[in-house]
Amino acid sequence: MSRVDILIAAFQRPATLAVTLTSLTAQTFPGFRVVISDHGERGEAENSAEARAVLRVLRSQGREVEVHKHLPRRGMAEQRQFLLSRARAPYVLFLDDDLILEPNVVERMLRAIGEESCGFAGCAVIGLSFLHHVRPAEQDIEFWDGPVEHNAANLFHVQRIPPGGRRKYRVAWVGGCVLYDAAALRSCGGFGFRKELPREHCGEDVLAQLRVMARFGGCGLIPSGVYYQELPTTVEDRGVDAPRVLGLEAMIARSGEEK
Repeated sequence: MSRVDILIAAFQRPATLAVTLTSLTAQTFPGFRVVISDHGERGEAENSAEARAVLRVLRSQGREVEVHKHLPRRGMAEQRQFLLSRARAPYVLFLDDDLILEPNVVERMLRAIGEESCGFAGCAVIGLSFLHHVRPAEQDIEFWDGPVEHNAANLFHVQRIPPGGRRKYRVAWVGGCVLYDAAALRSCGGFGFRKELPREHCGEDVLAQLRVMARFGGCGLIPSGVYYQELPTTVEDRGVDAPRVLGLEAMIARSGEEK
């Protein structure tokens, strides 16, 4: 049995998915399984040559891979809940389909969540097109060994600040690459609030993380080692923001009651 199930929601971007999967083939942590939920009408995750080729590589390495054509589309919260329902491992890594991971990312995340015994550990994604946009005034960061604030400055510059290498910091939330203790996520209701959202929405990952953090804590890792491919988002309609629409405080309070 794998220790980590890597859960990927895919939609009509087979080339970016192939790049993301390629970075998984080089991970130093061996004990993971991959589950893909494909929302595309054409089933790009299995039917495109580029994605199919990398899936073969993963399987040749002995990785278990599941690909599901999951239709009709009912929004990202439903997509994430479906992926969670397919998970068997004690830890689940929700990974966007347009990222590039350095080889030790999964290993570092698993080590961090074990050391802290917290609900999640995340690696914020870096857009390297902003490499030369240095904004010192926005690079404030405070770590777990002191009062914590976090500003959404470019993490590539922020991670140069601390001496001594790897650190854990507190977060408001982390997008794109988040490893959860699966039992903690499920005990907070997972993404069960999907039924209360219209198909077009955003912020479902924010709400789930805040609920887990309220009960179990969570942290971000620095350096990140996760890079964004910087394509246009596939979630174009952001008029319904889950934490705002559903009422954050009430949803956190109810998180222990949902199954």
